[in-house]
Amino acid sequence: MSVLDRAWELSPSVSVRPESFGALLYHFGTRRLSFLKDPRLLDVVQRLSDSPTARQACTDAGLTGAQLPAYDRALSTLVSTDMIRERQP
Repeated sequence: MSVLDRAWELSPSVSVRPESFGALLYHFGTRRLSFLKDPRLLDVVQRLSDSPTARQACTDAGLTGAQLPAYDRALSTLVSTDMIRERQP
């Protein structure tokens, strides 16, 4: 199943600092810093907790089908670094 087809939320150990280029995400547990170099990716991340799936968060952020593979990869990276985690029902 694609990352886009599941429900996600920001990990509770992560702080988001919006920037002109997108945002900085800091994980207090791992001390890892991630750069979101696209303001639309920040928009998607901010929509995750209120959307039934990441795909819906992308759609609500105005992304088109052709753009989704790149966002699937970006969100997969955020999952692998524990910046976002699967939301429990």
